[in-house]
Amino acid sequence: MPERMKPYFPSAMLLLLIAYLGVQALTGQRGLLSGGERDAMLTRREAQLAGILEQRRDLEIRVRYLRTDSLSRDLLEERARAVLGFADPRDYVVRVSAPPAAEGPTPRA
Repeated sequence: MPERMKPYFPSAMLLLLIAYLGVQALTGQRGLLSGGERDAMLTRREAQLAGILEQRRDLEIRVRYLRTDSLSRDLLEERARAVLGFADPRDYVVRVSAPPAAEGPTPRA
């Protein structure tokens, strides 16, 4: 029986290869049926890019104000206080502590 099947073996392998490639063409990562996923990912990436570009514009404006030719004293003072952790003696500092953690369920009235 195996001798009778030998002429069909290359044809069977070719048929399996064609079937595999056909399935991949439809359902693979870049297949015809995964277009919706690609569109959704493109939308997410465009939103992410817009956020990053907005952040970059904000940083470019801050850097422009920190240059010596157009130094903003308010921005320089704000950054110095944030980095060094200092406050002006004339400033009012309000410290907010975290609320105490509730132990157990709270009774209802």
